[in-house]
Amino acid sequence: MKRAIRSVKIGNLTRVVLWMTGALLSFSGMAVSIRLLSARLNLFEILSIRSGIGLAIMLVLLALKPAYRPLIRTNRIGLQVFRNSVHYAAQYCWALALTLLPFATVFALEFIAPAWTALLAVWLLHEKLTGSRIGVVLLGLAGVLIILRPGVSDFHPAALLVLLAAVGYAVVFISTKLLTSTETTFGIIFWMTVIQLPLSLLGSDITFPMRMDQSAVLAALTLGIAGTTSHYCLTNAFRAGDATLVVPLDFLRVPLIALIGWAFFGEALDAWVFVGAGVILSGILWNLRAEAYRPH
Repeated sequence: MKRAIRSVKIGNLTRVVLWMTGALLSFSGMAVSIRLLSARLNLFEILSIRSGIGLAIMLVLLALKPAYRPLIRTNRIGLQVFRNSVHYAAQYCWALALTLLPFATVFALEFIAPAWTALLAVWLLHEKLTGSRIGVVLLGLAGVLIILRPGVSDFHPAALLVLLAAVGYAVVFISTKLLTSTETTFGIIFWMTVIQLPLSLLGSDITFPMRMDQSAVLAALTLGIAGTTSHYCLTNAFRAGDATLVVPLDFLRVPLIALIGWAFFGEALDAWVFVGAGVILSGILWNLRAEAYRPH
């Protein structure tokens, strides 16, 4: 019996890791696309591309697969509106920071969100705050501090945008976890695109597609697809595991985006990024092992 329970838990952990891998790659693709598009479009226009392509994907699936249509029904429209309004504000702050700061700095500062999420999950979701879950947050934050080395470089005011976005993302993570108890993954993403597209169009010039060349079109397609797959993967990860297990895995975005920024945009990359990444990874591996052996 114990072996069967442990097998199920390891299976859930594996699903969490796989879904979060998809989310990490998607978020990184979004960051690169936003940086490229910001040379031609304002942030409202960029975010309208994200929501517009996402909604188009949803509508095509609904047209081709009638079985998906019942999945968009929701009994929690208030929570959907709250989640997506907070998410849009956080996303705007995050996207603006991406145009002003190095990728690694933005992603590293964003990871104050897991600490907020862990605390909110205990309060609102009644999840257990185990020693390994506390440890993975602390080690994650320590790794972020190693990468940023506060005090070594000058403070940039745009960093406050990221910290504000991080608080918003923590609220979004908790709201997503609450929605997964009654709503489908398809439905959560559908309502995200429906609610956020009008918000983006309010600040967009309707002729903005005319300012896009072939490279911008490719970046726009990447943004739209990655923006949809990121939340599909993230929502399924929350469905497979507790918020305090899922969110710390997101720390791996820091070293990944640092490498992408170095490879594509010539951003500085030094040994401290890898030292911090090692600290982050050690916490994640510790927590995954503890979760696999933790009794019910």
